[in-house]
Amino acid sequence: MQSTIFVLALLAVAAAKYDPKNCEVCVTFLGKFRTQLDALDASVQSNPDKIETELRKACKTKQPKDERFCWYIGATETSATGMTQVVTKPMSFHKPVEKICGDLYKKDAQICDLKYEKQIDLKTVNIKKLKVKDLRKILEQNGQDCKGCSEKSEFVKKVEAIAREQGRTEL
Repeated sequence: MQSTIFVLALLAVAAAKYDPKNCEVCVTFLGKFRTQLDALDASVQSNPDKIETELRKACKTKQPKDERFCWYIGATETSATGMTQVVTKPMSFHKPVEKICGDLYKKDAQICDLKYEKQIDLKTVNIKKLKVKDLRKILEQNGQDCKGCSEKSEFVKKVEAIAREQGRTEL
């Protein structure tokens, strides 16, 4: 009986193994951050304290998933945790981003649960077949709203206008 429970526990641990493909926000954000660091002076690139300062600057972002990632690692003012050293120290000796995300995953698996929202290509999508939720999201992403809209057709008209502005010819 105990050996069965042990085997099941081992299987559960093996199933929850880190995969960089499933850690989209971490790998993407830290990849962009690595590019920013590479453009800076070598004295910044090798100093974990200076890297942390740059990380905190990079975390002041408008992208909600990037902001949530920064919150998880403790790089925002409102963070309850402080795992920035798990990022900054390995960055100082140029450890690959995928490996840093693996280390973060070992400390907090929620980091790899973050996913970017899919982007809707207005040039190819059939706007009339989108859900109202997606139409609202497109309006929000383009800085518009549809106050007083109660029918789907009203949202569709607004989104079609945005699509025309972005160069779509046929609707």
